[in-house]
Amino acid sequence: MSKQDKIVRRKLYASSISTVVSISLVLFMLGLVGLVVLTSEKLAVMVKENIGFSVYLKDKTKEVDIIQIQKSLDAAIYTKSTKYVSKEEAIKILQEDLDPEEDFISFLDGHNPLPASIDVVLNSKYAHPDSISNIEAALLESEFVREVVYSKTLVDLVNENMKQISFFILGFSLLLFTIAIALINNTIRLTLYSKRFLIRTMQLVGATKRFIRKPFILTGILHGFFAAIIAIALLNGLLFLAQREMNELIELQDVTMIAYLFGGILVTGVFLSWISTYLALRKYLRIKTDELYY
Repeated sequence: MSKQDKIVRRKLYASSISTVVSISLVLFMLGLVGLVVLTSEKLAVMVKENIGFSVYLKDKTKEVDIIQIQKSLDAAIYTKSTKYVSKEEAIKILQEDLDPEEDFISFLDGHNPLPASIDVVLNSKYAHPDSISNIEAALLESEFVREVVYSKTLVDLVNENMKQISFFILGFSLLLFTIAIALINNTIRLTLYSKRFLIRTMQLVGATKRFIRKPFILTGILHGFFAAIIAIALLNGLLFLAQREMNELIELQDVTMIAYLFGGILVTGVFLSWISTYLALRKYLRIKTDELYY
């Protein structure tokens, strides 16, 4: 192999490495945003599943009726979990919250005014004002239910904040995806720009457009594939370091969704590299010889 051939081959390798690294960094940035979206979604679910209400029961309610009410709540589609709080447990909780050393029952001549209740934690899909209002109306129809208590202000605040955060993340993700497409497209166009004379030479010796496209498109697909693998490896490393520093992040991550995200990065890398290579080649296959110098 001559020295000139070695120089050309070294330049081709450098060009390929530069292209793969550039694409991988863009895909890593996209994947990072995807992780933020997935984590925020999981966090939103966790926050909403801390929202619930208390069903206060009338004093005349018998134990068998309480068991039946709790079973029906457990079976309801909107329920994540329930907990029965008896009158005795309610006064103990109140006493601990106010002053554990004081005996409030003695001040009330042994009468416990607090009602028994069932605390209900909602599934995230039903933790919004309209659903809770409908659930409240249905429960109040029971002859054993005195009232349904929940913090309407807290429910409104949580849902409003989650909605604003979701819109911001969605808008930022779309903007970043657009930038990523432009960066990958420009990277591939610059790579093919340096090979425009080679493409023209192949045309002059009689090569068909399909014959010319094939090696470039295959190379573009391979670049996208390897770039995606590098991006996934970087994201895996980032996740490992983040989990080691903050164990709480493990609870916010869904392994299945992360696997889908990595698959999406792989598909995105291959597809964007393929379509960008195809579009850039179409330009240089149609361009006139005089225009190659501009």
